[in-house]
Amino acid sequence: MRWARIEVDGEPTFAIVEGDQLATVTGTPFGDYQKTGDTVPLAGTQLLPPVMPRTFYCVGLNYLAHILEQAKRKGIEPKVPQKPDTGYRLQCALTGHNNNVEIPEGAGERIHYEGELVAVIGKKGKKLSQEEALDIVFGYTIGNDVSARDWQYGDNTMWRGKNSDTFKPMGPWIETDIDLDALETVVSVNGAETMRFKTNEMIFGVAEFISTISQYCTLQPGDVLWMGTDGTSPNLVDGDVVDININQIGTLTNKYVWEK
Repeated sequence: MRWARIEVDGEPTFAIVEGDQLATVTGTPFGDYQKTGDTVPLAGTQLLPPVMPRTFYCVGLNYLAHILEQAKRKGIEPKVPQKPDTGYRLQCALTGHNNNVEIPEGAGERIHYEGELVAVIGKKGKKLSQEEALDIVFGYTIGNDVSARDWQYGDNTMWRGKNSDTFKPMGPWIETDIDLDALETVVSVNGAETMRFKTNEMIFGVAEFISTISQYCTLQPGDVLWMGTDGTSPNLVDGDVVDININQIGTLTNKYVWEK
């Protein structure tokens, strides 16, 4: 099943993707819901981020090629993580499918995409084993961890390099029926493929991260966990359109627009 989120009469509303239509519901997919009987066409409907998370977990370095390239760019020896480690992002950075990514003045030339698998939590979880961890996952969506590298490496924290408004496109929807081992991530810029990797070839997988986080933090329905990226992005320029496709889920598309 695919779950989207749209605006109806000025209010965010969940909807089930049924072919080329969106069937709106009352309630949420994480609890009780009921179809309203109303539908809207999928084409032409602005999709919101498919969930507005209470807590937004974001894995940093979780693919070997990405670690090696980042170390090369910094001129340092690569350090491969020995245990799962996660950070956080801000809700203000979230935007939806087909929305513009707005690059603020002064962000520099090193503006990059990071195509990521996103796990969406569906049940409350605490102190879970790895064997139990996937039982609380509701489904998966796609994230683009937009990064302004000059700010990311020049500031003391990632507050604007990773968290500026619109820097975290997510969508287009949540897919609940996924075979993690069969996923492949393909990123294209202006229609030309720039990256392809096996999505589940992570250093630490979804289950291990969820289990680790749950030892200290109670996971709640609607929380999200962005799982990191492989490879490297070219420097993007004003007007570039980035498509991130993960088979079984769909394609997240966003145009990059520089602040004038």
